[in-house]
Amino acid sequence: MRLDDFPKIFAQLPGAMPIWHGTVDATGYRALCKQVLHGGGKLLALWGEDKTQDSVSQKAAGYALHVALVTAPGLLVLSLPLAQAEVRFPDLSDLFPAADRMQRSVADMFGLRPDAESDQRKWLRHGSWPQDAYPLRKSFDPHTSYATEADAYPFVSVTGDGVHEIAVGPVHAGTIEPGHFRFSVVGEKVLRLEERLAYKHKGTEKRFEGMSLQLGAKLAGRISGDTTVAYAWAYAQAAESLCLCTPPERALWLRALLLELERIHNHLGDLGYLGNDAALAFGFAQFWILKEDLLRMNETLFSHRYLMDIIVPGGVTRDLDNAGLLHMADTLRHIEDETARLKNIYDEHAGVQDRFLTTGRVAPDLAAQLGLTGLAGRASSQAWDVRAQFPTMPYEQLDVNMVTHRNGDVAARVTMRFEEISESIRLIRLILARIPLGETLTELGKAEAGKLGIGWVEGWRGEVMVALHSGDDNRIHRLHPHDPSWQNWPVLEHAIIGNIVPDFPLINKSFNLSYSGVDL
Repeated sequence: MRLDDFPKIFAQLPGAMPIWHGTVDATGYRALCKQVLHGGGKLLALWGEDKTQDSVSQKAAGYALHVALVTAPGLLVLSLPLAQAEVRFPDLSDLFPAADRMQRSVADMFGLRPDAESDQRKWLRHGSWPQDAYPLRKSFDPHTSYATEADAYPFVSVTGDGVHEIAVGPVHAGTIEPGHFRFSVVGEKVLRLEERLAYKHKGTEKRFEGMSLQLGAKLAGRISGDTTVAYAWAYAQAAESLCLCTPPERALWLRALLLELERIHNHLGDLGYLGNDAALAFGFAQFWILKEDLLRMNETLFSHRYLMDIIVPGGVTRDLDNAGLLHMADTLRHIEDETARLKNIYDEHAGVQDRFLTTGRVAPDLAAQLGLTGLAGRASSQAWDVRAQFPTMPYEQLDVNMVTHRNGDVAARVTMRFEEISESIRLIRLILARIPLGETLTELGKAEAGKLGIGWVEGWRGEVMVALHSGDDNRIHRLHPHDPSWQNWPVLEHAIIGNIVPDFPLINKSFNLSYSGVDL
């Protein structure tokens, strides 16, 4: 089987996105993944599915492993069936290093493990449930409680003269979710960083099971609170694909508007934090004033500061009148002017530039090898943006200018944010000028059981994907949401090497990854 032939061999999923899905055996699974890698493609997501209680076939069908791969024609989703007694699958971590933690998550949640001697340490489990309990198997009772087990995680030890360890977290001084960072250092120079996450496992994927397609939209918007629009849109795409539903055109334009607003307010907040971490408290105050201006506008126009519960399967629940359009135009004009002034201050401030330049650099070749994606990837010359390369309505009419840089340091990731704010404001102005009149919501309809729907959206952090497996009566059999932080957290471990410990908060914030998005 050749990669070039997959659009002819595999079925294209319904919907506007170029997504193909096919079932393969273990040999084809590994071979096609290798061809994607050698063809310049990348791994997007990997997840498991329990089909032992398959209502469609009415027989025990075992399990399935799914992998989503980004290729030049579009997204290729491969499904590998696994017999109930067969819990091994081909390892992909040698091809795509980002697959390591995804495979470890599948092992913790399903008991399915890679067949090679890859990293076998637990990832999500911690001491919260026994080793022989697998929460995403259908036989698992989510109401069962277990005694907390002793948890001696085998961190990698670095030895040598003058080497010592610094443990940071998992509880931090701010309101962020918990994560543990273990530094091996000589003096202040970092030799190695090892992360451990998943300290606040909420059982999100399990909670989706059995939900109606409509109710699932509310939970989807809360997977990672700073990315509610991207997750809600990806979920809506997946549900609409299953139900063969086409939302009204005006709703699609409004979704894009909301997505760009979400991009802007996150970039504004990050630019403030990055100034603060470089000891420029003035920058923190000024950018957070601008972020607050935007969030208050969101509340006024859409009744929610973070735009939750607006995008639903079938369309959107809020609309804009002419007064709202004018209000938004005025707010964005103010933000654009002030951001330009602040960019000049950041660029000309010697102390800030000394902290930003060359700090936390990820070279383009390393970024490609490790699968760095989204904003951080584009700062290291990885030219991937779903809006530009696989545009759907209305992006196909907006001609998105993909912003990229190649220095891959904190300074490049800061510049990315400034330039993406400008591009998002340009896109919103085009949307406000061109948005068509019409309805904003249509009936979703019914989904056939046993089908797969995929949503794929370029969120502010990077590519967000939702894989939705339909069950009976318009309910969810299995849902896997994928955050770009899966790819980018491991790269942060490389970005800090050779830097000093006090630069870690700055480097970490320049990535600004989601704890919640990888703890489901």
